[in-house]
Amino acid sequence: MPATRKSTRASAGAGKQQTLSFKHKVTKAIKTGKDGYKSPSRTREYVPKPSPEPESKKAEEDASSPTTDEEHDRDLPQPEVQAQPAVQDKSEAELQAEKITDKAIERYWDRIEASRSARAVHRKHTEGLTTGEKVLRYFDVSSQYGPCIGITRIKRWQRAQRLGLNPPIEVLAVLLKEEAEGNKGIERAHMDELLNSTAVGSVGV
Repeated sequence: MPATRKSTRASAGAGKQQTLSFKHKVTKAIKTGKDGYKSPSRTREYVPKPSPEPESKKAEEDASSPTTDEEHDRDLPQPEVQAQPAVQDKSEAELQAEKITDKAIERYWDRIEASRSARAVHRKHTEGLTTGEKVLRYFDVSSQYGPCIGITRIKRWQRAQRLGLNPPIEVLAVLLKEEAEGNKGIERAHMDELLNSTAVGSVGV
């Protein structure tokens, strides 16, 4: 029967925690002397900073010798400055509309009246209006260019132009002429003014 090895450590009693023993030998060798630990702060060599130069001497040197950036810019070829073309504020449609005369607008309105079956009825409702106002009101009720409520006439014309609906250039010509004369009443559709006035009048009822 093999011999059992007895433990030299005292067995801990039930319910008792074992205590750590610090009575042991150091097995790791510690370097001493020259090979010992060197502090990082001691290993750095002290390098004294140069004393600042006098301000007067430094200013003279800066004035006499140009900076490297100036020399570099001087050696580079200077780009030629080209005159930029003036930005055109007006679109092609507006330039075309400005060339339309009042006679061309009259001919446009005559073609509209000639295409109507009941001309006398329409003439009765347009008495006392200028040709420009007649053209604008006819543009207001032309539903193929989108709704006219809540949008100015010129913005409605521009929207129809962007959508490819080909609004009449005569309408834009009338709007530009009236705007040049300072007539603010042509900005909104007549139907829009009527609806707004009815809504305002019904508030107090």
